[in-house]
Amino acid sequence: MARRCPRSRTVGLARLERHRLAVMREGWLTAVRDPSSAVHGVLWDLALSDVAALDRYEALPQDLYAKRTQPVVTKRAAIRAIVYFGANAGPGVPRPAYFAEVLAAAKSWPLPAEGVAALERAAFGLSRPGAAARPQQLGS
Repeated sequence: MARRCPRSRTVGLARLERHRLAVMREGWLTAVRDPSSAVHGVLWDLALSDVAALDRYEALPQDLYAKRTQPVVTKRAAIRAIVYFGANAGPGVPRPAYFAEVLAAAKSWPLPAEGVAALERAAFGLSRPGAAARPQQLGS
């Protein structure tokens, strides 16, 4: 994110309630409605000058992702944030190099254990806690 949006800065950890991670048909991550789950991540203060670059990266012109404003919960308060949602909820096959990068970035932040575990389940094609892992090597 810092490479794509050099004028933007991190705000801190945030949580998107009533959603869970899913792998799109194309192998990328998205969040889908799930009343019993939450998606953990990092909130950024997106500089106006970085919006076009991020939209291109998220393939908005190709309709891969759609941009919506959603409430997220931070340490201080619930606020509205731009969230990119995939155009489909899959199911898809996780892209190993992509998931390795996402997991490495997630582990560099103090995300809650359940947030990292959700990413790991998605990386191995599992949708729920307790599901048996499929053998798959994540590479960079």
